[in-house]
Amino acid sequence: MDTSQPLCLLGGLSPDQFMKRHWHKKPLLIRQAIPGFSPLLDRTELLALAAQDDVESRMVVRKPQGWTLKQGPFPRKALPPFKQPGWTMLVQGVDLHDEAVHQLAQQFRFVPDARMDDVMISYATDGGGVGPHFDSYDVFLLQAHGQRRWRIGRQKDLSLEEGVPLKILAHFEYEEEFVLNPGDMLYLPPLYAHDGDAVGECMTYSMGFRAPRTGELARELLAGLAEEAVQAVGDKVYRDPRQPAVTQAGAIPLPLQEFARAAVEKALQDPQLLDCLLGEYLTEPKAQVWFESQAERQLHLPQAVVLDRRTRMMHDAHHIFINGESFKAGGRDAQLLRRLSNDRRLDARAVSQLSTQALELLADWCDDGWMHPEEAT
Repeated sequence: MDTSQPLCLLGGLSPDQFMKRHWHKKPLLIRQAIPGFSPLLDRTELLALAAQDDVESRMVVRKPQGWTLKQGPFPRKALPPFKQPGWTMLVQGVDLHDEAVHQLAQQFRFVPDARMDDVMISYATDGGGVGPHFDSYDVFLLQAHGQRRWRIGRQKDLSLEEGVPLKILAHFEYEEEFVLNPGDMLYLPPLYAHDGDAVGECMTYSMGFRAPRTGELARELLAGLAEEAVQAVGDKVYRDPRQPAVTQAGAIPLPLQEFARAAVEKALQDPQLLDCLLGEYLTEPKAQVWFESQAERQLHLPQAVVLDRRTRMMHDAHHIFINGESFKAGGRDAQLLRRLSNDRRLDARAVSQLSTQALELLADWCDDGWMHPEEAT
């Protein structure tokens, strides 16, 4: 992608301009970001996904007496009548289950894959919504069907209503109001308060971009360090030949505290280990994602390959990461596998230039269903 070229998707801004002016900074309303856009899944197909065990879904109902929230899956008989106003079905990770939605998400790859979370589709009857709230992540809200009225504002008071199953702002004050039609899109940075109500029946696609928290990252990296501890710092035994007799046996010796601190610091001093653990964490598939073995689809060289839409693949200067696993790579192999990570496809000519070891990896990934020979897609 040429990030200097204007995009209709961004209202005529180039990705470079959008990221500099708006990303993580201020909202952007884009009329006809995708002209003539219509839903990639109809209502029946979306609600069929909400009935599956491997799809995360939620239903929000707003009534005069209050809000209710239920977790899926939802068989058809569990749904309210379509004529009943004020209910919403939220289906997460639709890009993992539908190729057209996956391709829609690819249009936003001017943002690093490490930040992309998923595409959520919201179906709502008239008046449906989830109340005024804020998100801790960046989001693009694309109107797919019908109309939705959005009210947005820079909210300083982030206190929430008590006794409500949703995180609804207690004192929402909006500054702007828009009605979005199919093809219109609204970008919102983190912590920007918003409230969207369906005007008649509507569908909205939300492209969400996760932002890991320090506590979350520390927990995951330290857990990884714990598994690699012996390899990272060795298995040296604590020695105290000069330990004097003590009168306070319950006191922890200062040299032992220093020994423990030095062990942790040594593990943290290996930047490649931390980078490796980060890449594995960022590419780990979500809990509800699994792959089916494709051993019957043999890779016949030379042959182009394409990543499965559920596969998360990234790279850094020294490693290739795919679905929670890491591999060290250098030279031509590294260049070609980075291309696969960036383009999610590798043509037959490029595949033929890989080393025997790299080709064995590709064959394993095909067997595991992480990627496919191109004609099999």
